[in-house]
Amino acid sequence: VKDLEDTINATDCDVVVIGTPIDLRRLININKPSVRVRYDLQVTSSPGLDELIATRLNQLVL
Repeated sequence: VKDLEDTINATDCDVVVIGTPIDLRRLININKPSVRVRYDLQVTSSPGLDELIATRLNQLVL
């Protein structure tokens, strides 16, 4: 986690966008403005990731 903190703080940027499941600001000190964002994934194509993985696993097992 210290490496992540060092990397973020050494990066030349205007703002840090935090898109992780947890708020990184609770774990590390960020020396620049930061904002936490949330997002949802909606699969809009077929086959979906679950189908692709199942197909590949079936190929490996057979």
